[in-house]
Amino acid sequence: MGNIALLAGATGLVGSHCLQQLLEDDFFEMVKVLTRRPMQKEHHKLIEIVVDFDELESFRLQMEATHTFCSLGTTIKKAGSQQAFKLVDYEYPLRLGAIMQSLSCPSFSVVTALGAKVSSPIFYNRVKGELERDLEALGFPSLQILQPSLILGERQERRMGEGLAQAFFKVTKPIWMGPLKDVAGIEAQQIAKAAIHFAKLSEPGCHRYTSGVLQDV
Repeated sequence: MGNIALLAGATGLVGSHCLQQLLEDDFFEMVKVLTRRPMQKEHHKLIEIVVDFDELESFRLQMEATHTFCSLGTTIKKAGSQQAFKLVDYEYPLRLGAIMQSLSCPSFSVVTALGAKVSSPIFYNRVKGELERDLEALGFPSLQILQPSLILGERQERRMGEGLAQAFFKVTKPIWMGPLKDVAGIEAQQIAKAAIHFAKLSEPGCHRYTSGVLQDV
């Protein structure tokens, strides 16, 4: 079997860039996408798997891959509650991880966030930290955890505060160097590029990459 990528979260800001870059990368012979609804996108390498994430296990026979990429995520505002947020940002990625581990997928890449920590007083960061901890416990031969700061790029939905922050980071980009690089905003396409880069390396063990490292790929 050649290199097969499986991507969850392909319609999101990072995921959409990841999908395009995977399709353009000769390293991967096939790109499978888990999606809630047909994407209306055609490419000779692309296979869409229309799934119900609440019943993800029932699609496992279609999900075999050598490299898994997970950029599933939402906001508490969009989800409507902390419980609904945790379903998308913790439960679904962890279910995906468990299935792919059982299928002996050797490489798993996930986008979390800067500040992800189980002991964080911030709910968002605490959920991301719990996901990192529990994915690591699955024992993938190679686990890549990407921890970006504010993600820059054009979203389908408008987020006023985030839009102002994006404009600020773009104008002040030259000052975000050295130790400040980890907290600087980072373009979604750069995160996707780094995710694919580190997945192709698939170094043994669990590796965490902050924005500063992702910027340098």
